[in-house]
Amino acid sequence: MAHARPEQKNEPWKDPGATPYVRIDKVTKKFGEFVAVDDVTLHIYRGEIFCLLGGSGCGKTTLLRMMAGFETPTAGTISLDGVDITAMPPYERPVNMMFQSYALFPHMTVEQNVAFGLRQDRVAKSEIRDRVAEMLKLVHMDAFAKRKPHQLSGGQRQRVALARSLVKRPKLLLLDEPLAALDKKLREHTQFELINIQETLGVTFVVVTHDQEEAMTLATRIGVMNHGEIVQTGTPTEIYEYPGSRFVADFIGSVNLFEGRLIEDEPDYVRVRSDELGGVFHVGHGVSAAPDATVWVALRPEKIQISRERPDGDGDNRVQGTVAEIAYRGDQSVYLVRLANGRQVRVTQPNIIRQGSLRISWDDAVWLGWDSASPVVVTR
Repeated sequence: MAHARPEQKNEPWKDPGATPYVRIDKVTKKFGEFVAVDDVTLHIYRGEIFCLLGGSGCGKTTLLRMMAGFETPTAGTISLDGVDITAMPPYERPVNMMFQSYALFPHMTVEQNVAFGLRQDRVAKSEIRDRVAEMLKLVHMDAFAKRKPHQLSGGQRQRVALARSLVKRPKLLLLDEPLAALDKKLREHTQFELINIQETLGVTFVVVTHDQEEAMTLATRIGVMNHGEIVQTGTPTEIYEYPGSRFVADFIGSVNLFEGRLIEDEPDYVRVRSDELGGVFHVGHGVSAAPDATVWVALRPEKIQISRERPDGDGDNRVQGTVAEIAYRGDQSVYLVRLANGRQVRVTQPNIIRQGSLRISWDDAVWLGWDSASPVVVTR
């Protein structure tokens, strides 16, 4: 999992008096009987990179297309900077959209592609020249101004498409899977370039992606979508560390989910007995649930310690098992540990020290343990 983007010092979404820059209120979109977006209310603030994250068919691209004006809501309103744009045609909105395919004109040079929208708006030639040069320099493509798209790499075409989207100085830039066509290494590099460009220009970005690591890296906040609804909104840290449901816990990153029963419920901790674990979780936070309720415990693999030695302390937050599988991934090793009841638990450990052989091997009997602050209890 990529490191989450450091959260902004200024977090307007935490201020009840802050004015949203993009206001989506009770928006629904139906295609016949199919509900693609279901009663979504979402507020995005000026200068954010807001990521809509979800699997295929969850409604994220439909919501983006409604912001762009390519689709009209069946119900609800969308406003930008205090202006209702719900029924405004795309060409009148101060919004630009960067498509996954980049959609560059093959017969035009790089600078002609970037200048196209300004020429359509009949901007003065001298201003077009200056703005295109400024934007190409910002995306490090000024040396390629005379080339055609077929003479560029995928990463370079992506930068040209970004420059073309930004040169008209939109109030809002919409990006639909902007890095999907790039290989992993280039995608990771470009993510940080996008952040730097956005911070330089101060333009508000809304990014649609199915890539969790991309959302975690880029976003100031993430909206997780499922079946046309936004099921949780928060910073990358909030979404990852404090999922509000089994779906979010399971969708974001890797997680071990255990069903259990609430056996002790105090304001600052709970205890959950789980047959799937074959033991008891002691969790360092309270839960809004009835006594003896069925709940689920989410435990991230990197928060579990694995050892041949029995952990110190009482009987909670520990379990014994046997190493069934090991995957070496360079920076970390992944262990699948089979418990006595047959359940497998995923554990990841950083490879901090270079070793000639693994300390823990296949079929070893091991103990798993974790801190009470590590698990999260969800009730749905």
